[in-house]
Amino acid sequence: MWYTANIFMKQFSFDLESILDIRKHREQEAEIALGRAMGDLTRIERNIAAVAYEKARVSSERFALGYGVAELLMFDRYVQRLDTDKERLIKEAAQAELKVEAARAAYLEASRERDVLDEVKSDEAATYRKEVFKEEAKMLDDIAGSAYIRRRSLEEKYA
Repeated sequence: MWYTANIFMKQFSFDLESILDIRKHREQEAEIALGRAMGDLTRIERNIAAVAYEKARVSSERFALGYGVAELLMFDRYVQRLDTDKERLIKEAAQAELKVEAARAAYLEASRERDVLDEVKSDEAATYRKEVFKEEAKMLDDIAGSAYIRRRSLEEKYA
């Protein structure tokens, strides 16, 4: 019989559920922004490595035998352009690192805000469960007590 009592019990509802949903959404957006910022930084770092590899390849090829003055000047200009590209990419990487740090801070803040509400929800749910258990125990006591009284009255009636 006490199983049917659970059906009629009010389900737990968290008053701040809509705010929690908004905070979860903000956290997801912040996580996506952090991923994009980290992806941009990784792409720039790969480009820096590619430029360094190209410069090393060209520098070693420059000293191969058989190149004339015109080709050597062409190699030098190309290496200068690679150096310029590398400097530009290093500046872009510094900016990208700042964006990553800002995105990481935003994500951590959004995560903390969601965690606070999750803890409040968890605490309220635990309190609710305790109250439900108390009510169920009281109902069971009432049922057991009334059954005892009925049994006693029947025993007295037929005794």
